[in-house]
Amino acid sequence: MALEKPYRIKSISEIHHLLGLPKPHHPLIGIIDVSGFKNHSDIRAVLLDFYVVSLKRGCDKLLYGQQKYDFDEGLMAFMSPGQILRGQDESIPVNLEGWMLFIHPDFLWNTPLAKKIRQYEYFAYAAREALFLSDKEESIINGIVDHIRSEYHSNIDKFSQEVIIAQLELLFTYAQRFYERQFITRKISSHKTLDRLEEVLTHCFDNDALLTKGLPTVQYIADKLQMSPKYLNSLLKQLTGQTTQQHLHNKLIDKAKEKLSTTDLTVSEIAYDLGFEHSQSFSKLFKTKTKQSPLEFRQSFN
Repeated sequence: MALEKPYRIKSISEIHHLLGLPKPHHPLIGIIDVSGFKNHSDIRAVLLDFYVVSLKRGCDKLLYGQQKYDFDEGLMAFMSPGQILRGQDESIPVNLEGWMLFIHPDFLWNTPLAKKIRQYEYFAYAAREALFLSDKEESIINGIVDHIRSEYHSNIDKFSQEVIIAQLELLFTYAQRFYERQFITRKISSHKTLDRLEEVLTHCFDNDALLTKGLPTVQYIADKLQMSPKYLNSLLKQLTGQTTQQHLHNKLIDKAKEKLSTTDLTVSEIAYDLGFEHSQSFSKLFKTKTKQSPLEFRQSFN
């Protein structure tokens, strides 16, 4: 069944109106209590033209993009302009507790954060990759958000934007720290990811899929592991120091070495078997990874 076309929301004032909330104190930045959401049975998906940072509880029926949350307690999520917030079986909103921070891109205009905010990878993560907070971490985040709320509720002066920008940078820096902690502390699921990655790569290289579909892409691998490519990349770099692409290349080189040392296939035939359209591309990658050409590697076994 086709997904419902999302309802586009261009301003913070518009989302306040949609949710039955009072007009925002500031047109370009605002924080709302999600428990005050009204039920809108006619709208199940929205596309927002601004950044959203949220901390919620009770998210079992809320999806970001097409991904469902895997946790039903306190967690943070980050959305960039153009991403879709979608209800699952019920309309938006659902039974939630917590807050949502809206940041219109115009608020960041002519500040260093306007460019830097795009460098925070978690704005591209799927919801199942949301940030899980300890009580202490949640307290820190709530404290920063309280400062932001207090600042834009006060009389606006020439320092207001600068103060809020500083608080936002602090918020994003803590989020980066907590995400890296999450990669480390969720060791069981993280190492299961390595096992699943090996299974996916082994399956790709041990059947005829390479001949019919070519080399697997990072997107394909991430989809199989039910993660966004950026989150998988971040996780693997934390666990192994290597990117998804590097893991893919390592598996490919291992299979190439196996074929070069145990078969009489030509380099061109091996390249074709491994999903390459041109043997030159295979030879170039092999030499980059091993410092030897495929023929030099084969001759070392003679």
